[in-house]
Amino acid sequence: MTQPDRQSGRGRHVTSCAVKAEAQEHGLRILQPDKVRDAAFVNDLKLLNPSIIVVAAYGQILPLDIINLPQYRCVNVHASLLPKYRGAAPINWAIINGESKTGITIMLMDEGMDTGHILLQEEVVIDEGDTAGSLSHRLSGIGADVLMKALKGLEEGSLKPRQQDGIVSYAPLLRKTDGLIEWANSAKKLSNFIRGMNPWPGAYSFLVNERIKILRAEAVEGVGSTGIIKNVTKNKLLVGTGAGLLSILEVQPTGKQVMPVDSFLQGRKIKEGMRFHENTVN
Repeated sequence: MTQPDRQSGRGRHVTSCAVKAEAQEHGLRILQPDKVRDAAFVNDLKLLNPSIIVVAAYGQILPLDIINLPQYRCVNVHASLLPKYRGAAPINWAIINGESKTGITIMLMDEGMDTGHILLQEEVVIDEGDTAGSLSHRLSGIGADVLMKALKGLEEGSLKPRQQDGIVSYAPLLRKTDGLIEWANSAKKLSNFIRGMNPWPGAYSFLVNERIKILRAEAVEGVGSTGIIKNVTKNKLLVGTGAGLLSILEVQPTGKQVMPVDSFLQGRKIKEGMRFHENTVN
């Protein structure tokens, strides 16, 4: 069971997600309801008579008639140490907020948004070079292993669900416009923001009316004016922020491939004193 096929890319071609492609390879029946609460879909599930339902990044909250359907109920794989970062984008927000660790939570589902009882958790260190993409890849493998332990524990009756305990925080769904860089923030905060937005929705700004996506950058010591290019050489681009300087390492101009900063600087008349803007300017 997965989300319906969606249009994507510049050509707006209809594409299937990776879950569907994998299921097709194995000849599995695939269900793709527009709304998980649809009566016909719920009836399809009842006819399947599942012993358990596993949910991972599905994007819809299941109703009680589905949650209570399986013998072992519905189990969710969530990429945070709940109750921190409930919601759709826990990996992104953990990096954006400069967390040093995150993890995997396997929980029993209820009608709330990631509010169910915890079965198992495993802590994971966030490396300084992690992006949302690299951390997501690492957590997916860890999540699969922890899930298998939880399924075995449920079947054996050795797991005792426990209530979530601690400070609740949220990780709301990101939109494309959320990637706009606010240069008044500190260089360290911007570095984390860029990592958390990579690969999607991508952190971006405007330079001479060109939209530039910044994929990698690091905070360095120094003083500069907000958004103003402090220093530029053939392989270095330093920009002032609210505190410290941001060294831009990897970019993607509109309509171009991802490139290191030295390739970006070739053929462009970028000078010290130019300013990165938060919108296009005339």
